[in-house]
Amino acid sequence: MAELQNNLARLQDYLAPYRDGMVTNLIDGKAVPAQSGATFQTTSPVDDSVIATVARSGAEDVDAAAKAAKAAFAEWRDVPLTERKKILHRIADGIVARAEEIAFCECWDTGQALRFMSKAALRGAENFRFFADRAPSARDGQSLPSPTLMNVTTRVPIGPVGVITPWNTPFMLSTWKIAPALAAGCTVVHKPAEFSPVTARILAEIAHDAGLPPGVWNVVNGFGEDAGRALTEHPDIKAIAFVGESKTGSMIMKQGADTLKRVHFELGGKNPVVVFDDADLDRALDAAIFMIYSLNGERCTSSSRLLVQSSVAAEFKEKLIARVNNIKVGHPLDPATEVGPLIHKVHLDKVTSYFDIAKQDGATIAAGGETTGDAGCYVKPTLFTDATPTMRIAQEEIFGPVLTMIEFDTEEQALEIANGVEYGLTGYVWTNDLTRALRFTDKLEAGMIWVNSENVRHLPTPFGGVKASGIGRDGGDWSFEFYMEQKHIGFALGDHKIQRLGA
Repeated sequence: MAELQNNLARLQDYLAPYRDGMVTNLIDGKAVPAQSGATFQTTSPVDDSVIATVARSGAEDVDAAAKAAKAAFAEWRDVPLTERKKILHRIADGIVARAEEIAFCECWDTGQALRFMSKAALRGAENFRFFADRAPSARDGQSLPSPTLMNVTTRVPIGPVGVITPWNTPFMLSTWKIAPALAAGCTVVHKPAEFSPVTARILAEIAHDAGLPPGVWNVVNGFGEDAGRALTEHPDIKAIAFVGESKTGSMIMKQGADTLKRVHFELGGKNPVVVFDDADLDRALDAAIFMIYSLNGERCTSSSRLLVQSSVAAEFKEKLIARVNNIKVGHPLDPATEVGPLIHKVHLDKVTSYFDIAKQDGATIAAGGETTGDAGCYVKPTLFTDATPTMRIAQEEIFGPVLTMIEFDTEEQALEIANGVEYGLTGYVWTNDLTRALRFTDKLEAGMIWVNSENVRHLPTPFGGVKASGIGRDGGDWSFEFYMEQKHIGFALGDHKIQRLGA
């Protein structure tokens, strides 16, 4: 309790600039309100208190930001790559210096537990360092000689890009998108989620303090139907990187069609964790619990469907129920808290609506299934059992601390269930049979698969999904492939024969 009170006292200092003022836009290096004067309030899911007043941007604000990004592009594109590397490393240094402030504000803004958010800022710094070190080689290409030509390829930045980030772990996901864009030589217009604007503003401040030229990184706050749509339709924005719901991704693709925008989507998931009877069941249990209940279950890669072979299902379920009922729900700034409040009342209502849906469809609520606390958006970690693959709780992305358990008999049945959803982001397979692991992962419809492991992110590897879970990949050179254009140049090696017409 003493540590929680100490954390709350420090939080007040960090939030003071926003409570006393406004979370403004940042356009061409200047803090500005929305041109219309419109604002909205962001509230904390911890206790429903107002965090700050935020600029509510419209098309005119997005236009100003896009024009600033366009005007700054040529200068940023031509900054020496070694200098670009230094600036990105200084941004990483600034993130580390303000890591506690970022973590505390993120906890209050989103409800995420400090035990996870304390590391999110440092992961953001790692993202910047990783792409800072790759910046000098971003334009590297290939030599592809032919009998008459020396053919070479190179990459050039695509231009100003729009980045739209979600409210779950917003700081880390912002760095994940923006760091490679800057390393590639692009300029950025960033629209953070309206539910979590504070740390996006801090991040942009850090970037400018690190020496990033004005206009290279612009932030416009607001709602998807206003600022988001204006960004996806703006002719000066050459590409959109978006993280969020699959339905929203479809809308963005339509909105960007008239200007032929390149898109990169990291969308929803209904990810299976498949536990065979020959697995290390204790480790599988730990991983399955971690991947659905950490980060309040508000993560695209959560293992929200638990498929357990029937021969070990009863034993596994008994241990699972006990563990779920023992998860500590509490204040996000309490170091002991494992699950904090959900992001917003709107999302709380969506998550809890599945409790009635589960009962109506014939599933059992084996743990949780109710809200908790007198204020805020708290819900008990929930487990559905006796579920079948076609139930809504087994098909739809709930995006909360809610796990659906399904039993299977054979490997073929497990594969059919695992693939039997519209999503294909991640999959987790637990077996000590190597040949089975090879067979199963080859047929599993997912962009990322971990065998005998939870999600362990390695930055050089590709991150992304298939089916309704996304388009494109983040990580390593895959990020540069999105933010850059390939260019081919052929140099003649001599006076090769050229056909003469009309001679």
